[in-house]
Amino acid sequence: MSTTSTQPPEQSQLSNALARDRLGVAAVVFFVMSAAAPLTVVAGVVPTGLAVTGLTGISIAFVAVALVLAIFAVGYVAMARHIANAGAFYAYISQGLGRPLGVGASWVALLAYNMFQIASYGGFGAIAAPLFSDWFGVDIQWWILALICWALTAVLGVLDVAVNGKVLATLLVAEIVVVIAFSFADIFSPNFSASSAPLDPGTLVGAGSGALLVMAVTGFVGFEQSVVFSEESRDPRRTVSRATYLSVAIIAVLYGFAAWAMISAAGDDVVGRAANEGPDLFFNVASDQLGGAALHIGHALFLTSLIAAMISFHNIISRYTFSLGREGVLPRAFGKTVPGTGAPKNGSLAQSALGLIAIVVYAVNGWDPLVNMFFWGGTAGGLGVLILVSITSIAVIGYFLKHPEGEDFWHRIGAPVLSTILLIIMTYLAIDNIATLLGVEPGSAPAIVVPLSFAVLFAAGFVWALILRSSNPQVYAGIGLGARSATATGGGGFSAALASTEESK
Repeated sequence: MSTTSTQPPEQSQLSNALARDRLGVAAVVFFVMSAAAPLTVVAGVVPTGLAVTGLTGISIAFVAVALVLAIFAVGYVAMARHIANAGAFYAYISQGLGRPLGVGASWVALLAYNMFQIASYGGFGAIAAPLFSDWFGVDIQWWILALICWALTAVLGVLDVAVNGKVLATLLVAEIVVVIAFSFADIFSPNFSASSAPLDPGTLVGAGSGALLVMAVTGFVGFEQSVVFSEESRDPRRTVSRATYLSVAIIAVLYGFAAWAMISAAGDDVVGRAANEGPDLFFNVASDQLGGAALHIGHALFLTSLIAAMISFHNIISRYTFSLGREGVLPRAFGKTVPGTGAPKNGSLAQSALGLIAIVVYAVNGWDPLVNMFFWGGTAGGLGVLILVSITSIAVIGYFLKHPEGEDFWHRIGAPVLSTILLIIMTYLAIDNIATLLGVEPGSAPAIVVPLSFAVLFAAGFVWALILRSSNPQVYAGIGLGARSATATGGGGFSAALASTEESK
């Protein structure tokens, strides 16, 4: 440890490595599936997909996406055996395709995951407000309820990651039980008629299929988190691999089964009902069998599902920020952890500050938290993650072309090439269907701004990496190296590069 007088005393109180040996396979699966938010997807994404696309093949869409992601995971987890870094996509793209592309991807990741996080605040507030009025007879503004959840998430964000895991485990088990119970209630409903429509592969081609596939992808967002927690996992080589495959399999089976049961019990006009009832469709169909009490329980756990997603996305965002700060791509202050808990302190506080600003801005301007915050944010975030997964798939190929040792052909080349082709097709369909996904007219501002924002941030990150290369080559050399970069490079980073840039003007 350096003892020079130039090092601020408080830095010696913090670590630039996350806490080790804290998470097993089950804990990582809880983080992954909490971000995927099973009840939110089944009750929210599925009816939305039915209403927007008019297609009922959502179950087969979940299966198709699961297969693509399982193929992608072959190379993804193989790379995790060689690189343990909380930056995940950022680190992999940096080492597979080059540092400038990696930094550009990291900025896209921060935007995409923050979209999901902020969307969860709006969704909770908008959905909870009328429920609180119904349950307790009190009218509470959506933003007050959002701020309560924001405070809870902010506090948990600076605690031991294992504490977060226990909270998520409790919430996740409860919502999975509800999804399964309500789905079986659908099957025993007198209106149930086993339908082949949700499993019809013909819906995966033709008009609207792109939007259907992308909505299915949104249901899996979070599966990639397994790698984000590799530094904190017990035996990362096995933990990450098992957690990733297990999560994808559970999500596919749970979503596919629940969607099939709901559509089969909802009747011939399921698309019309989805448009009129929205998220309530899932609860209304099952409540005919389970009664009003079950309906209230389902709604309550729908809210806790959103809280679980908030906690999970907050953890992944703070770790991405930590990773970038540790390596000097962002200010070094972000690369610090809380003594004892190993939580990424300043990265967590930064995300909390951004979430607070977003809630206040939406409240002051009177914007619709359900449509403009929850629906748009979640959809746009899903597009961002899909873009990142596609680029990462290419990066896996690039990495193993340079480092072929230790993995067989299928893990190094076969699966990554196949997944890259499939993911590029899905990404093209997502961008081509962005107006449909957002529920706006083609060529309108949201349809243009969402993909453009990712492109602009990617380009800005790319340029920033080039600035670092010329102004601070030591920091540039450490990009994507994780904890090793913090010891291999000195101070400076973001601040030094910015100062150097200012001096050169």
